[in-house]
Amino acid sequence: MELSMEEQRAYVMRLLDALEVTDRDKRLKVARAILYLAQGVFDECDTETDVLYWSRHNVFLLYDMGIFTALLELLSMEIDNNQACSSAVRKPAISLADSTELRVLLSIMYLMVETIRVEMEGDSPERKAARETFKTELGSPLFNGEPFALLLFTMVTKFCSMNAPHFPMKKVLLLLWKTILFTLGGFEELQEMKVRMREQLNLPPLPEDSIKVVRNMRAASPPASAMELIEQQQQQKRGRRSRRVRETHPLVKQDSLDTYNERDPFKNDDVRDEEDDPEDMDSGIEGEVDPLDRDVIIQPPPPPPLLRPPTERLSFPKGLPWAPKVREKDIEHFLETSRNKFIGFTLGNDTDTLVGLPRPIHESVKTLKQHKYVSIAEVQIKREEELQQCPMTMGEEEVEDTPAEILYLGMLPSLSQYVIALLKLLLAAAPTSKAKTDSINILADVLPEEMPITVLQSMKLGIDVNRHKEIIVKAIAALLLLLLKHFKFNHIYQFEYVAQHLVFANCIPLILKFFNQNIMSYISAKNSICALDFPHCVVHEMPELTAESLEAGDSNQFCWCNLFSCINLLRILNKITKWKHSRTMMLVVFKSAPILKRALKVKQAMMQLYVLKLLKIQTKYLGRQGAEPVRKTRSQILKNIDARPWDFQAEECALRESIEKFNTHRYDKNQNSDFTPVDNCLQSVLGQRVDLPEDFHYSYEMWLERGVFSQPIQWEGLLQAQ
Repeated sequence: MELSMEEQRAYVMRLLDALEVTDRDKRLKVARAILYLAQGVFDECDTETDVLYWSRHNVFLLYDMGIFTALLELLSMEIDNNQACSSAVRKPAISLADSTELRVLLSIMYLMVETIRVEMEGDSPERKAARETFKTELGSPLFNGEPFALLLFTMVTKFCSMNAPHFPMKKVLLLLWKTILFTLGGFEELQEMKVRMREQLNLPPLPEDSIKVVRNMRAASPPASAMELIEQQQQQKRGRRSRRVRETHPLVKQDSLDTYNERDPFKNDDVRDEEDDPEDMDSGIEGEVDPLDRDVIIQPPPPPPLLRPPTERLSFPKGLPWAPKVREKDIEHFLETSRNKFIGFTLGNDTDTLVGLPRPIHESVKTLKQHKYVSIAEVQIKREEELQQCPMTMGEEEVEDTPAEILYLGMLPSLSQYVIALLKLLLAAAPTSKAKTDSINILADVLPEEMPITVLQSMKLGIDVNRHKEIIVKAIAALLLLLLKHFKFNHIYQFEYVAQHLVFANCIPLILKFFNQNIMSYISAKNSICALDFPHCVVHEMPELTAESLEAGDSNQFCWCNLFSCINLLRILNKITKWKHSRTMMLVVFKSAPILKRALKVKQAMMQLYVLKLLKIQTKYLGRQGAEPVRKTRSQILKNIDARPWDFQAEECALRESIEKFNTHRYDKNQNSDFTPVDNCLQSVLGQRVDLPEDFHYSYEMWLERGVFSQPIQWEGLLQAQ
């Protein structure tokens, strides 16, 4: 901290030179010194603010000196270290010691990517320029001819194929997520790109940002089902556990999660009571309501009047909080139904002729057209159809080399392997997964060499393992959602290709399996130890950890990491099932309605919104008995639904055919197309040099005798044929 800038640069240069030594132990020592710099030279700091300041200062210095490129070479060398891979494969138990060098390298790279990615107010022009340069480098095929993200994807697939079981997957996935987030951009950048793209395509501007709208919405309590009401009445009659009886009213609004700081309805004696009651255990996938979640349905006592002024209720907007969107197909289907009813025949795709239809239909069509929304995807699909129909007149398609385009091109040959590997890791980290001997071991970078021998060590390891799984789920959920959203913006068929691979790899039942748990326990889990959080742990005196302090956990009422994961998984499920009737039927077949309905008990508006979307799209397939509770739950969500029978297999096959045509004409440059120019000039063809095999010279005369001279040629016939 006391050195001048020149002396700091000289120090980093010496470390950079020392990284190139052949001795593995010396190289690891130097890498740890660089990691200490990236972490903010915490031994010289007195406050957490100082640690964060020097971490940021040192990271930009390390990047400026070319440390990232040197680390990348070392990482590539470790990935290709066949001796370490084969040694790890033979080991009966893998621990932290097997991935020490990899973890140090990945930790430095993660700190560099995450620190440079986040823009701060006081950043100098030099730092802003460095951020843009680093972003371009990570997204461009500068590293071994491919983007940096593909190197990390390779690590994921090698780990899942059991060729490198010592790879620290948590760090790899975190770095991969942040790299994609940095190079492609987050949701705000994506929204800005959509606005610019709609202007270029001469489409009307976006009515609003739905994410910002949802952030201002308040959560609601789902109405209790008939089974729950009957159970509550029986409990009241029997007088059992009077502590569990509270007032219920299905229409009363509930505060969102962030208003529960002072009063926590989930911290009560009911948990202990339910654990003691064997009748309340229910783990079936088809169960309507998980009794462990019952206390969340029941309303907590109302807060004092001072905390909730009456004017707050009046400020909530009436009607839908966002503008409705109507597709051209919706208008066509509405007119087709109306014409069949009132006239007896249809006019195809004509949405302008309203002759013979009553006045209310005219008003309805006018209203639908007012809210007509043309998406970028529809324009891309129409353009692709034109390219397929008129390949000669349309010419070559100009494809911009965006970071998303470069990433898709790199992922394309092994896309299915990447998707399957990510889902395997998600399954292994899901809290509902049972430990199996043949499953992937994702705990290689959390298990110590010597297993715990005391109760305190066992509790600490248990918290570490749960936190480890939480972070893996969070990284995979965020990564998949980012890829889907960016590929959908870049080209709809890129999105459809990834989505179809997700469906074929059983992503839908996997996410439903994830939600088939006591979701409130998962949301309110406490799997972090505040005393060990960085940089708190390196600045303050370490308190003595006891079993009681570990059991108490942190002061947060909710685990925002798990809430983030749940919302992202629901959004992924929405994206791959929206407007796809075959996939919606999969939701019905896997009996997702009761599982999703239980998730509504989490009083967070964004999560409830995506649950309701999933319930809405499958309502028409559930039948009267199954749809009734869902209709009550989704309340005023209305939609024109096309209920005609669908050939589900044909729908997926047609989509796959369109995707393959897109990938072939856009990326397969060596294709044997019907439109490849043919040279039919005799002199040109005969003048071409043809490479003949060596044995041809020896058998040429024999071939000439048999194939030419001995065969009679009808010259007159040839002349007449011409």
